[in-house]
Amino acid sequence: MTTQTVRTQPEAAPVQLYAAGSLRQALTEVAKQFEVETGRKVTLTFGASGLLRERIEKGEGAQIFASADTDHPQRLAQAGGWQSPVVFARNLMCALASPSVDATPDTLLETMLRPSIRVGTSTPKADPSGDYAWALFRRADAVQPGTYAALDAKALQLTGGADSPKPPAGRSTYAWVMDEGKADLFLTYCTNAVAARREVPRLKIVAMPAALQVAASYGLTWRVDTGADATRLAQFILSPPAQTVFQRHGFGQP
Repeated sequence: MTTQTVRTQPEAAPVQLYAAGSLRQALTEVAKQFEVETGRKVTLTFGASGLLRERIEKGEGAQIFASADTDHPQRLAQAGGWQSPVVFARNLMCALASPSVDATPDTLLETMLRPSIRVGTSTPKADPSGDYAWALFRRADAVQPGTYAALDAKALQLTGGADSPKPPAGRSTYAWVMDEGKADLFLTYCTNAVAARREVPRLKIVAMPAALQVAASYGLTWRVDTGADATRLAQFILSPPAQTVFQRHGFGQP
């Protein structure tokens, strides 16, 4: 009696997708859709975009990079080996406020300037959210000269840095920061603010007045020599079904 050896195809390695933390909910859903449609697995790594870019530059095996800005993916492209970034989503800045803070869009700048109000931000250069906050401070200075210096001096860089405290497992960063009373106002993406209030309903969301608003453009890049699966996932992120997911999570159209 003879036996036959059954040869099976080796399972394809998961696509390595590195992405901004603000994309966690939306991209997790998009990745699951992609897996269902293609049968290909995706491994997601989330973090501050600047820190992820540094990890990629040091040799980590990301195949796709979805950043909360276009600067970090552009730096990869300029160094070679990565596609020029494509804008795939947009966001806006909001103020996440503690229950004791009585602020409206019209009084938000005045409120931020009060000595007693602790203004939290993410960390510039490491996290685009921090860069957008400082861009907002510059816009505020055009409204009220001297404002930039005051906000630059008082802003607390509480998240997004290499040494920033991490929330407990299962907690979102911004809900945790505000729930712990580390700031009275926190400047973050509107999508983050909505997610934080869902977790901690007593928090308030204050819309940014037009004079201060800074729009965030999210850039997508992928390795030039990456495999077909990664290229297919990048194209899927740009496709209408994925865009519908982003919009449902509060992101603007590219």
